[in-house]
Amino acid sequence: MGAAESLSLRRYGASPGSHSHDHFQILLGLSGALDLEVAGHGVRVAPGGGCVIAPGDRHDFESSRGSVCLVLDSAHPGWAQCASAQLTTALPTDALPLAHYLASALQQGRPLAQTHGPALLLEAWLAGSAPHTSLHRSTRQRTIDWPALQRWAALQWHRELNVADLAAQVHLSPSQFATRCREDQGMGAMAWLRGQRLAQARLLRGTGMAVAEVARRTGYRSPSALTAALRRAEDH
Repeated sequence: MGAAESLSLRRYGASPGSHSHDHFQILLGLSGALDLEVAGHGVRVAPGGGCVIAPGDRHDFESSRGSVCLVLDSAHPGWAQCASAQLTTALPTDALPLAHYLASALQQGRPLAQTHGPALLLEAWLAGSAPHTSLHRSTRQRTIDWPALQRWAALQWHRELNVADLAAQVHLSPSQFATRCREDQGMGAMAWLRGQRLAQARLLRGTGMAVAEVARRTGYRSPSALTAALRRAEDH
């Protein structure tokens, strides 16, 4: 029996997602742009672009303006040769028109597209792959919306937040988020979180709100804990 394979036409939207598979997943961009982060490394699948995601690789994805991709889920071992470079930025020459044909065929319910399309895509990809069309790992990472994360955190001071909570909000692993925080913000994740809490407390104190109420709203254990944190910040 051959390897399990399934072709589909998928639309991605602004809502981010995150998962992994026990099979290869091949994405071929048809319209719009899909941003992915695969094991901490990013790629943008735009029209004419694509990527091969290896089994077990967790991938986070979103498309702020919407995108359409031809997606092949395949357990065929031949894709291992294509996934060795992990992420590609341009489809092999023969794969792009084939992708458009298969997308049209799927929409029109032509059964041969599903029957023979996966094998044809693999053949076209293998035939057209060359060193200049692939990258070992893309260094571009999916952008974290830090202002949005700040707004979210400002609503969570009633509970004890940790790095895992922040990472889950942006669909990254805790270690990936910690690395990105150091790269983007120049500090550790918990230091960033403490800074956000303290900034909120300062803002509320500036309105004349009592220290006890500010401490309650921003999650400090006591008014004295807030006062101590404010003093330490002033000393620095």
